[in-house]
Amino acid sequence: MSNQYSFSEFVKNTYSYFMTKCTMPQARFVRRPVYIRGRKSLSGCHGLTTGRFCRFDLEGKKKTLHIGKDCEMGDMTHIVAYEKVEIGKDVLIASKCFISDTNHGTYTGEAPDSPFSPPRKRRLVTRPVKIGDNVWIGENVVILAGASIGDGCIVGANSVITGSIPDHCIVVGNNKIIKQYDQSTKSWERYRGQLS
Repeated sequence: MSNQYSFSEFVKNTYSYFMTKCTMPQARFVRRPVYIRGRKSLSGCHGLTTGRFCRFDLEGKKKTLHIGKDCEMGDMTHIVAYEKVEIGKDVLIASKCFISDTNHGTYTGEAPDSPFSPPRKRRLVTRPVKIGDNVWIGENVVILAGASIGDGCIVGANSVITGSIPDHCIVVGNNKIIKQYDQSTKSWERYRGQLS
């Protein structure tokens, strides 16, 4: 079975490679189309590889999205960074993932937003997001404002992350940690800690 690109894929990839070297020379390969709103807010990206239809919605004036060295993102990854999203080095993100430091409105505390106002008119509320080094994020994962994922973590497909995940954990579902790597035994052990 041949693993070669079709002629049309070869042409698309050649164009994407040329555009990568012209517009983002520090990156390795950014497939087109890619959408970057607020480009001045983007930093890092050394050795970055992306799939098609990735979208970055950024603040536009200050640095709000940092992508560490040698990261790879699948098709249709969408990142929103109005305060701060920090992605470590050697992070692998599968397709159709959503990472955001921004919410439309607030729903706790003394002055929550009303369900009678249109969501697009509610105030934008931000909390930083941090993803450590060597993290593997599975397909369709959602990482929301205030989330923190430690180094060496694996985030299972279709998970929603809102809390703080310690280093070297496997997390699935809604912040559910199932295993953590034990350096003394060199194995993944059932997680016995508490989620913060």
